[in-house]
Amino acid sequence: MIRGAIFDVDGVLLNSMPVWENLGELYLNSLGKEAERGLGDILFAMSLEEGADYLISRYGLQKTREEIVEDLTREVRDFYAEKVPLKEGVRQFLYELNEKKIPMVIATSGDRKNAEAALKRLKVLNYFQAVFTCSEIGSGKNQPDIYLAAALQLDTEPSDTWVFEDAFHAIRTAKSAGFKTAAVYDSSNDKDLAQIWNTADIYLPEFADFNIFWKRACEMK
Repeated sequence: MIRGAIFDVDGVLLNSMPVWENLGELYLNSLGKEAERGLGDILFAMSLEEGADYLISRYGLQKTREEIVEDLTREVRDFYAEKVPLKEGVRQFLYELNEKKIPMVIATSGDRKNAEAALKRLKVLNYFQAVFTCSEIGSGKNQPDIYLAAALQLDTEPSDTWVFEDAFHAIRTAKSAGFKTAAVYDSSNDKDLAQIWNTADIYLPEFADFNIFWKRACEMK
């Protein structure tokens, strides 16, 4: 059964992971510097502040930490506002859920303004009742708080609510909290693909066929 749906943003609705994987390289290129191999992996686990410190130390940038954080934030903001695309099939999938009268909300670990700017530009923000962010909730997706808050908004039980996520840790958290989980493929999570496959209730390599998802979701208890 499906009475409500909770969607992650990055890697699920938006093909936005490349900007995070390549942000440092793009920034250094704009300064006329060549990035080292694997810089994206080095920076991915860091906060923006930590990443700024690394870039200053490694590349001798004549900028303060605050200036670099501001520059990187602007790069990301512009990408969401002007460039990031929907993942293939998302628009039709949301339309079909809406036609079935299934209420939907956003649950993202990203920035509210970036998510809303992109989804509004792409004309899909109106499908969602609300946007929840980890920073506003006060805990990340290793804890179920954001999904429980979203379910309260939807007025649905976790067992009747589907969570669409691409990352293994988020899928595991949602499922452990009693939600049904649909894993959406994103290449950024290839290293966890086996665990994702074995944990999620349904695996979606793409949003291509809504009817197959709907049939399987409705058959599940």
